[in-house]
Amino acid sequence: MGATLPARAQVVIVGGGIIGTSTAYHLARRGWTDVVLLEKNTLTSGTTWHAAGLITQARGTDGTRQIVQRSLEVFRSLEQDTGFSTGFVETGTMNLARSAERLEELRHQASAVRSSGVDAVLLDVDQTLELHPLLNPEGLHGSLHFPRDGRGSATDTTISLARGATARGVRVVENVSALDVTTSNGRVTGVVTEQGTIEAEYVVNATGMWGREFGAKAGVQVPLQALAHYYVVTDAIPGLPRNLPTVKSGDEYCYVKDEAGALMVGFFEPGSYAWASDGIPENKSFIQLPEDWDHLGPFYEKIIDRVPVLADAGIRLHFCGPESFTPDGNYHLGEAPALRNYFVAAGFNSVGFLSGPGAGSVLADWIVDGRSPIDLPEADPARVQRHETNRRFLEQRVVESLDLSYEIHWPFQQRSSARPLRVSPLYERTEAAGAVFGELAGWERANWYAPDGVAKEYQYSFGRQNWFEHSAAEHRAIRENVGVIDTSSYGKLLVQGRDALRVLQRLSVNDVDVAVDRIVYTQWLNEFGGIESDVTVTRLGEDQFLVLSGPATVNRDLAHLRRHIGPEDCCTVADVSGTMAMLAVMGPDARRLLQPLTDADLSADAFPFGRSAEIDLGLGFVRATRVTFVGELGWELLIPADIARHIWDTVADGGRDLGLRPVGYHAMNSLRLEKAYRSWGHDISSGDNLLEAGLGFTAKWDKLGGFIGREALLAAKDAGVSRRLVQFVLEDPEPLLVHDEPIYRDGRLVGRVASAQYGHTLGGAVALGWVTAPGPETPGWFETGSYTIEVADRRVPARTSVRPMYDPKSERPKS
Repeated sequence: MGATLPARAQVVIVGGGIIGTSTAYHLARRGWTDVVLLEKNTLTSGTTWHAAGLITQARGTDGTRQIVQRSLEVFRSLEQDTGFSTGFVETGTMNLARSAERLEELRHQASAVRSSGVDAVLLDVDQTLELHPLLNPEGLHGSLHFPRDGRGSATDTTISLARGATARGVRVVENVSALDVTTSNGRVTGVVTEQGTIEAEYVVNATGMWGREFGAKAGVQVPLQALAHYYVVTDAIPGLPRNLPTVKSGDEYCYVKDEAGALMVGFFEPGSYAWASDGIPENKSFIQLPEDWDHLGPFYEKIIDRVPVLADAGIRLHFCGPESFTPDGNYHLGEAPALRNYFVAAGFNSVGFLSGPGAGSVLADWIVDGRSPIDLPEADPARVQRHETNRRFLEQRVVESLDLSYEIHWPFQQRSSARPLRVSPLYERTEAAGAVFGELAGWERANWYAPDGVAKEYQYSFGRQNWFEHSAAEHRAIRENVGVIDTSSYGKLLVQGRDALRVLQRLSVNDVDVAVDRIVYTQWLNEFGGIESDVTVTRLGEDQFLVLSGPATVNRDLAHLRRHIGPEDCCTVADVSGTMAMLAVMGPDARRLLQPLTDADLSADAFPFGRSAEIDLGLGFVRATRVTFVGELGWELLIPADIARHIWDTVADGGRDLGLRPVGYHAMNSLRLEKAYRSWGHDISSGDNLLEAGLGFTAKWDKLGGFIGREALLAAKDAGVSRRLVQFVLEDPEPLLVHDEPIYRDGRLVGRVASAQYGHTLGGAVALGWVTAPGPETPGWFETGSYTIEVADRRVPARTSVRPMYDPKSERPKS
């Protein structure tokens, strides 16, 4: 395909793989035809051309499953629209279990995908063999069958999408390289090519494994790394049945599918390597890497035991090609946080073919409508941390992403590569206290504390893991007396200037025009009323504020804040997260602990809930704020980094006779869930509004000047709430919840669990989950009816409430 370059276009898409062509096609279907797609070689020439063609709905989140469901709609309907086949065949997929642990994972996976409406059936060994007679049953425990999955041709689908786009007026230009992106005032203005510049309102980076380098040209961070990725195709096998279900065997690190009378065996094996980490060659396409049978051979021998017909089959093709993977195993899909109208669709971790048609559909809707049609915080480019673009970090972490792809996905599993990187000033103190660290946003954080004599390591299972009882003791310490949490990893944004108040008032649903030394809990919304940020704002002075944010969200909150500082505003914002430590001293005895350490009056009258003030503590000064994320009396102590160790020691010494315990994030999570406190990115995100989330109490509807999203929120209020975030506790104290478990009301699927942990005070697994009613809420609907939550293929009765089950009147934090 070819065309002359126009001087301008509404949208320029860079990259002619399945994702770029899908975006073009779906834009055209929405009526946006002033679109140019640029491909530096020919369509499919990056990595699309060597895609194996698998399509499975077994994805890890509701959002990514919705993407694949959109893809399936495209695979099934595209030929009728374009006259060109996608090669789609509905064969189904079978995930095999060779161990009891793997079978338990499949039970949990079956429940999780059902929350998204995916058809998933657990099969015993005989049922598995009936569907796939080539399998050796030795050692098999069963399988999970996805009957609506299938396979298709990546090349044919891409060409079909391109034809559908060009038939509607999109220009697809091959053999023209995009060299740069032009910008002005934080917004894209065009694309520079080797044949000239195209002015553009929107730019889509769909450049695949070149996404990191192309993004960097515009200052957009797209951390990904190409890895060597393998498959083999056998010679023809006489009598081979056609259209068998694709077999995925995690225990053998591979998948097997029939391929035109032969078998294809693809690998997601440990021990791959990063290719071209210093930059993908610009002038290369249809890249193949050297085969390495010494590396691959042992894995192939394993799958021969499972599929014996492979033993006598010759190998026609041994393919090794580059495939891009990301540090967290999630792709990048959405608008760049610091550059308006620059959209990223890259880093698909070898699921680009099965996700591409749906991802392009989502991007097209996003561009046309101004917001994503589905919630995808896990794919948000704003989640990216600066260190994730470091070449050496990528080489280590991204290899681990591939290593873990087919391993059992344990609850609470921690990464091991490229650590430690970011550490609290109190790292050594918490380590000495027995901390077992997890990692979030590069930060080492104490997830739990191992008592003396207990191994400081995770022992994974789907039941109560080795840290369960130790975390329970930490939980009880805060509920019953006092605990201390190192919260230094939390984001801290210093906002100041003559117009700082005006900027924050415009953003915040709550009223932040409060007295100096007061803290306000608030949300920042988008124009559609969705929750973009969930933060606290402390007024430090007339024109100075401190915004506290989560460690994983501070970058997106910073970008959102900067986006709303106009050229006329005298306001600056600085990320000061690394300059201060923070301790949370929480529990009924928090006042008894802290009062002897300071001359400040910490009584309820002198230091009420919501107050923040600089106080002396030990030999130094800290900012103490009376607030809680665990539902108990307590103070957050903001500490200059250089005296953090002294403050820790002072608090530890002062709490010795009170039974003070260091407390980790597992306990903190169970405490906040008992109190039904929301967490952005888990429970709430940009597709949820305040009323649905049960946070309407923060909205000051009549404050002077209003707030962004007010009109949309008022419209939602008038329409009534038909969807609600609800708290649940399982009535059986034994099962555990994690996330994505389906929720049933009177036997009908009505929602899914957003986040969960064990509630040691409430006596069972506690969760926040989204529930959808048939229509606008009638009084009590969400709390009536018979609720069950499906846990590992078993439905368990649950209690429900729209108010916190623990301390519903919030009396304890204000004592």
